[in-house]
Amino acid sequence: MTLLHLLLVAIIQGLTEFLPVSSSGHLILLPHLTGLADQGQTIDVAVHLGTLGAVILYFWQDVRLGLLGLPRALRGRIDTPGARLALGLILGTIPVVIAGLILKLTGVDDMLRSTAVIGWTMLIFGLVLYWTDQKGTTAKTAETWTMRDAIVMGLWQAVALIPGTSRSGITVSAARMLGYGREDAARLAMLMSIPTILASGLLLGAEVVADANYAILGGAAIAAIFAFGSALLALALMMRLLRSVSFTPYVIYRVILGVILLVIAYSYDQG
Repeated sequence: MTLLHLLLVAIIQGLTEFLPVSSSGHLILLPHLTGLADQGQTIDVAVHLGTLGAVILYFWQDVRLGLLGLPRALRGRIDTPGARLALGLILGTIPVVIAGLILKLTGVDDMLRSTAVIGWTMLIFGLVLYWTDQKGTTAKTAETWTMRDAIVMGLWQAVALIPGTSRSGITVSAARMLGYGREDAARLAMLMSIPTILASGLLLGAEVVADANYAILGGAAIAAIFAFGSALLALALMMRLLRSVSFTPYVIYRVILGVILLVIAYSYDQG
């Protein structure tokens, strides 16, 4: 891979992982629209690690609280905020792990990696984000996150395995539908990304080790660093903007991109 290709992948992953615009959709589209080769699993693992580091650093106080509460949660004792957070994250991750394994083992995940699929999901779930954001109330806060809500959000998160859906976008949509304010919805969605990215990274990492593809470790390190920096920037900007701006700008972007991708996809099929 050239340095430019490496930086493109890292920055796209970093900027779009936590914005509700689908990082996987953009990364799949990169080779489709530019003719560049697929970046490969080693780079995928690297950029996942970079974004994981960014979200852990940004939400370190919440992460620390959950880690301290994890032993109590594993013993079935959810009598502290940390234990409730830890258990909620565990419950919210189970659906996406199960669904991800099913898609991987059946090969359906590869079938979904198309411009048409990404176009439709960009458009449809962008409108879902708009509807839930406009209709959602602000009655709940992240501190009152319930196990039921964690499971519901986890089920919605599993839908993001369809490229173009956006893990953060669909999880925020679920949280807004359940009555969480914008900042709290985004905060919960970002915290839910930590075990999800970790699980995905472990799966990809196992495949990288099995393939023994160590030749591009230097490039992978560069990709991880740039993904970390761009993800941290995207997180900081989004959380700051949510204090005064709705999710509508992201919706507009998704709708425009979705329509363009559908035109490209169906024009190519006809040609």
